[in-house]
Amino acid sequence: MNIKKRLELLGSIKRVVMKIGSGVISSPTGEELSHSAIKRLVNDICELERDGRFEVIVVSSGAVMSGAGHLGQKIAHLSIPMKQAASAVGQVSLMNLYGGFFRERKRKVAQILLTRDDVSNRRRYLNLRNTITTLMGLGITPIINENDSAAVHEIKLGDNDTLAAMVTALAGADLLLILSDVEGFYTADPATNPSAELIGEVTHINDGILEMAGESSSSSGVGGMRSKVLAARTASKYGVPTWIIGGKTEGSIPSALRHGKGGTFFHPANTKMKQRKHWIAHLLKPKGKITVDDGAKTALVEKGKSLLPSGVVSVSGGFESGDAVSLLNGGKREFARGLVNYHAFELKRIKGKKSSEIEKILGYKTYDEIIHRDDMVILEEG
Repeated sequence: MNIKKRLELLGSIKRVVMKIGSGVISSPTGEELSHSAIKRLVNDICELERDGRFEVIVVSSGAVMSGAGHLGQKIAHLSIPMKQAASAVGQVSLMNLYGGFFRERKRKVAQILLTRDDVSNRRRYLNLRNTITTLMGLGITPIINENDSAAVHEIKLGDNDTLAAMVTALAGADLLLILSDVEGFYTADPATNPSAELIGEVTHINDGILEMAGESSSSSGVGGMRSKVLAARTASKYGVPTWIIGGKTEGSIPSALRHGKGGTFFHPANTKMKQRKHWIAHLLKPKGKITVDDGAKTALVEKGKSLLPSGVVSVSGGFESGDAVSLLNGGKREFARGLVNYHAFELKRIKGKKSSEIEKILGYKTYDEIIHRDDMVILEEG
């Protein structure tokens, strides 16, 4: 992508979610926070916001690394309980650093810690969006992280690349800017392959791009390049571009956002998914699975119909009415997700039946549809 095209795209961008990885703000040893790196990033953010063109929401890693240092532990050796303890200790230090450097620039910050429960509940999700909007209106920079001290596997969002993509949709941002310890997305891992070449733009994230991203991860964090590309794919479905740039290079942020230089630019999808459907597809964890027949799948995918009980073949999981479920084809591959109108035990009794038979079988009927088309998202992967 040429610089002129990038600058044209940047002209419509106002709100930016900036994800800062552990590798970007770590010391050379990767075992503690670099105060100078955090100060440099804060200065860049304040410079961007000073002229009123951009407003920035920060998603920052680094709490576990900071806490491990305070506890005299190595990150690689931490058990899950110790990681949670390190996060609790380190989050204080992390916010003190951000808060202090922002105060030097006459700005205020706010801390927001999230788990999957916070974004899976629709009311809490909307409350979070209102909180972020209010903070931005007050000129306060939100600094967001996963609540690792409380999150166990079942409620973890995953990594902060995933979290940043979720926040992008939650906050109605125009750009996901991921700061990495490498300069962008390469044809191979540049740490192990000296012939790897930087890719300037990606128009569509397909299986080949994901394979190229590999499974590499930094020594100080969880997410590698693959998690960043997956985050870009999630943001893309919401109609938002993602830009991966080198965050350890002096001046890389203003160079990118003001001059269109550096990194890898991931284009958004041509059609933007509605916020509610994006929430269903990417923020909810399915509580069960419903397998449908070929006729039902065709009606759902090609004709935009609702799922009726007659198209249901089998049901698994202990979901309740209102829960998210995965829809599977005959080959047991997920092709859609949606909010189900009936409990699993009810659906097992009415599967394969006509809607007109529901009341006779159950003694009542709350809906004709198992999943209404407005509460369903067709997934590209299916």
